[in-house]
Amino acid sequence: MKYFFRFIFVVLSAILSAINIKTFIYTAGLLPGGFSGVTLLIQEIVFSWKEIKIPFSVVYWLLNTIPAIICFRYVGKKFTLYSVLMILVSGFLTDYVPAIKVTNDILLCAVFGGIIQGISACICFSVGATSGGTDFISIYVSEKTGKSAWNYIFIGNCVLLVIFGFLFGWERALYSIIFQYVTTQVINILFMRYKKTTLFIISDKTEEIYMLIKETTNHDATVFSGIGCYKGCERKMLYTVISSDEVSPLISKIKFIDENSFINVLQSKDIHGRFFMRKND
Repeated sequence: MKYFFRFIFVVLSAILSAINIKTFIYTAGLLPGGFSGVTLLIQEIVFSWKEIKIPFSVVYWLLNTIPAIICFRYVGKKFTLYSVLMILVSGFLTDYVPAIKVTNDILLCAVFGGIIQGISACICFSVGATSGGTDFISIYVSEKTGKSAWNYIFIGNCVLLVIFGFLFGWERALYSIIFQYVTTQVINILFMRYKKTTLFIISDKTEEIYMLIKETTNHDATVFSGIGCYKGCERKMLYTVISSDEVSPLISKIKFIDENSFINVLQSKDIHGRFFMRKND
């Protein structure tokens, strides 16, 4: 059942991505990020040069071949196979889904197209897959360094847009930067795997809570002893750092153990030292 739902969500992400390309990106003449953008750029260059419209799927599949092989070897086999499913389905549907014009306003296309693209990517990420291309590269870098690489991918996409601007006009390129910025920010907000959060937990049941943290997140914790100023009693505080996507379910379980616990949640900008990161399968 787990793999069935994983399959469904990957296909849903692929459908959403293809519809977004045919609805907002084609309508406004935008250039999305990653290998989708490279594919559309190649299509437009070939068409303007030889008036030959090459299929999106063929170029998109070829570009993803080498990154897929690298991820299969170094990141995870099932992760890569589900990602390849996303690439195959989205590439095929982009060629055959009918174009739908919702609006002619380029700014609206850039903003809402970017939002949908980011949501599509996050659906894929949430079930342990990716939309391929630069996402493969970003996941590989994040797995090796434990840090988010999406903003660096955005910089690389901007370089692609400079080429696009020189060839086909700066107005479309500038709107495409808005599209890519919105996509990047949606991913940064919704995809929490490579972000880290610090928890300070004051409770009388620190041993039980520590075992919970260790069993559910595989992270360690440190206990500090102090004096509560209000009652002058000795209190204990647990300090731990976990992945941000683990915070909400962990807090719910902590509150089940001790409903009177006091939990301070802080976003950790950077961590130096050993930090456990679950591998992609």
